Amino acid sequence: MRLERTAVRPYRVVGGRELARAGNLALRVDRVGWPDGRESEYRLLNSPDSAFMVPVHEDGTTVLVRQWRHAWDGPAWEVPAGTLESGENPLAGARRELVEEAGLSAEEWTPLGVTRATALLTGRQLLCLARGLTRVSRAPEPYEADMILQELPLAEAALAALGGEIEHAASATALLRAARLLGLLQIQL
Repeated sequence: MRLERTAVRPYRVVGGRELARAGNLALRVDRVGWPDGRESEYRLLNSPDSAFMVPVHEDGTTVLVRQWRHAWDGPAWEVPAGTLESGENPLAGARRELVEEAGLSAEEWTPLGVTRATALLTGRQLLCLARGLTRVSRAPEPYEADMILQELPLAEAALAALGGEIEHAASATALLRAARLLGLLQIQL
């Protein structure tokens, strides 16, 4: 079965307004008109795009980071990731974030596609595999002061994603896509 996508919006946007803004996040409500004449509202959060990297060393190990997530009131294991600046080239942002969080630079980058966190957020998560790694000095942001790094085989990280130990959706997706691409996860399409 093929999952077809459509580019045809089933309604028209008849209005909208920004309710609140904090930095690069904006809460918005849009009013839409349906073909039958009814109207409804969509509430959404304009959010920036972000880059998620699965660094894989020659020996097959990857790097995860653990950080306390204030919104969840708990820790999360994730792949190195970060928010892209407005208009920033995604690869440039990915390179910057890999250095900041994992202390790695990569020679080879392979796109792993895009995810979306929820229907309420506009931002995309751009996923990529990073290989040809070299260790460099980390440069974490102040809010990453508690971040720790863990190296483990990519196959183990993918199993942790499948088993629910990695709850962060974009990280789990990135790990599984990387493992499949590298032949560590056998899924027939």
